[in-house]
Amino acid sequence: MEWYQLANAAQIDSPAIVIYRGRVKDNIALLKKMIDDIQRLRPHVKTNKIAEVVQLMQEAGIQRFKCATIAEAEMLGMVQAEDVLLAYQPVGPKIVRLLELAQKYPHTTFSCVTDNTDAALAISDIFAVQGRRLPVYVDLNVGMNRTGIKPGQAALQLYKYLHTLPGVTPVGLHAYDGHIHDTDMIIRKEKCDAAYASVAVLAEQIAEAGIPRPVIIAGGSPTFPVHAKRKDIECSPGTFVFWDWGYGRNLPEQPFKWAALVLSRVISVIDEQHICLDLGHKSVAAESPQPRVHFLNAPTAQIISQSEEHLVLKVEAASHFPVGTVLYGVPLHICPTVALYEKAYVVEDNTAIANWRIVARDRQIII
Repeated sequence: MEWYQLANAAQIDSPAIVIYRGRVKDNIALLKKMIDDIQRLRPHVKTNKIAEVVQLMQEAGIQRFKCATIAEAEMLGMVQAEDVLLAYQPVGPKIVRLLELAQKYPHTTFSCVTDNTDAALAISDIFAVQGRRLPVYVDLNVGMNRTGIKPGQAALQLYKYLHTLPGVTPVGLHAYDGHIHDTDMIIRKEKCDAAYASVAVLAEQIAEAGIPRPVIIAGGSPTFPVHAKRKDIECSPGTFVFWDWGYGRNLPEQPFKWAALVLSRVISVIDEQHICLDLGHKSVAAESPQPRVHFLNAPTAQIISQSEEHLVLKVEAASHFPVGTVLYGVPLHICPTVALYEKAYVVEDNTAIANWRIVARDRQIII
């Protein structure tokens, strides 16, 4: 039996997402080996959104985390994570929700990012009314061009401005270089180093201004091997915990294991070379061009079409895939795929033994 096959697949309705617990633990162990100090790890939980997965990281000694939503932050508070960065500038009601999180989970140090004076002032006002100071990081635009302020004098002035506000405490810089994903590691490193250079200069300017040297949080999965060697920054990969077909193909220097698959079934045999599965784009991330999934037990299958609940494949011989055949697929992009499911089946020794709620797929849990 292959590592991914389930002895009790007949008990699992499809489509489903299946997590292989032992392989998740192997990926966590590998991540730890790729860095000199475990305290420099701040994994992003947007990939997994599952409290039990976070607890596996905690058991391995990882205590700092990054997230993108209030619900993900709340999940981290629920498992008593020590330090949680909301890497998303809260605006409007999200500021109040973040305050409520800090009040409800006092054992967790929450922080957020900001990239302009208006947002920073709004955050400060709400926290100051309650006599609290929220740790904040200046969000830097190092090439993603979606949020953040470009490193330079304006960013330095923003950092200084944060020190004048009563409801926040500036502690560092956040630089996400998700636009860098070249397969060639030499090119990827060159681009990463070039993007980071201005961050390092800004950190020096802050220190020269007599302000405590900022903590720097940088990178994601593609640039993790580069940032891991800098010695003085925190790194925040996230996809490593499950891995996916896209990163497995494009980042060959990172030997993480596929640890989360989509399980689907043949629901119709169309003709001698075409079959239909119950894996529509409501069941696997649909933001990328096809193929959005690679089937481990049908590696030569070609995706012909996909709609909300159906996926049509061309195979060499449909007779090899009668109705009811179970297929195991590696998603091209695992992060948004996980968010499509309410629960995941947990596998040990080729048997699904439990299920974990994907609690942070919701926009709100309690807060």
